[in-house]
Amino acid sequence: MYFSLIDCIESIELGKQIVATKSLSLAEEYLRDHFPKFPVMPGVLMLEALTQTSAWLVRATDQFKHSIVVLKEARSVKFARFVQPGQTLRLAATIAKTDDDLITLKAEGTLEGQTNLKAQLILRRYNLSEENREKDEIDKKIIENMKQQFKLLYKKG
Repeated sequence: MYFSLIDCIESIELGKQIVATKSLSLAEEYLRDHFPKFPVMPGVLMLEALTQTSAWLVRATDQFKHSIVVLKEARSVKFARFVQPGQTLRLAATIAKTDDDLITLKAEGTLEGQTNLKAQLILRRYNLSEENREKDEIDKKIIENMKQQFKLLYKKG
C-alpha cells in the first residue's frame, strides 16, 4: 500500500469488526483537482478507504499471515453525500463470510452520524510465495511493513 486513506483505527474485534476514521484536510493533494472551487473526496477514494479499513481487519484477524490483501469485488456500492475538508468519515467493516482465500465484508462509511456510503466487499488474501517460492523474503518484508503500519494506526487503550 503506497498511501493510507485512514488516519486511525478506533477499535477492532478480531474475526468480527473494525472501526476507523479518515479526517479530510484541505491539504489532501487530490483536492486541488477535485474540484478547485468545490473540493470533495472522490467516491473511488471513499471506497478505497473502506477497502483499506477492511483489509486491516483481515490482516489482524489472520495474525498477518498473508502479505497481500486486495479488493477482488465491490458489490452494491451506494454513495449518499460529499465529504468535504473539515469532515471526518467514520469507516466500519464486519466480516460476513470467510471462504478459503476470500473474505466477504459488509462495510459502511458514516458522516456526522448518517450513512454516507455502503458496500459489500470481497477481499482476497494470499502470499506471493504461493506461486513462486523465491518470493518468500518479499512476503516477509511486506508483512513486517504492514505490522509496523498497523502499530501506527491502532494505539490500544
